[in-house]
Amino acid sequence: MPKEIYAILIETLGEHAPSYATVKNWLAQFKRGNFPTFAAPRPGRPKIMTIPKIINHIHELILEDGRISAKSIAEKLGISRERVGYIILEDLDMRKLSAKWVLKCLNADQKHQRRQSSEQILEFFRRDPNDFLSVAIGDHGRNLVISL
Repeated sequence: MPKEIYAILIETLGEHAPSYATVKNWLAQFKRGNFPTFAAPRPGRPKIMTIPKIINHIHELILEDGRISAKSIAEKLGISRERVGYIILEDLDMRKLSAKWVLKCLNADQKHQRRQSSEQILEFFRRDPNDFLSVAIGDHGRNLVISL
């Protein structure tokens, strides 16, 4: 009887139990034999799981070309641009900065190294603004890390 089933559901699920009308409808469908025990297929494209192989492939593409777009990556791999964006932001922990993919958070050593490199480049620029790259690379290039 629907009232007995509803009472058991209320006791078990509390406020998360379905309404009495829903339980009554389910019971009527079950009696008619129209109550499948499996999930019906849903329309639309199935979601692709985020698997390590895809994550690694995206990471390799970004390392090859830091200016590659999420749209280009999606086209190369045959997955949605939204999934590529999710993988880049959540799994690889990167973001787009000035048309280039970079890590969201740098550790203390990386921040220190970038600051030192930036200060060295600025100093070379202040010495000779017209020809600072040749001065920086010529005399002190072995100690300077330039990432373009």
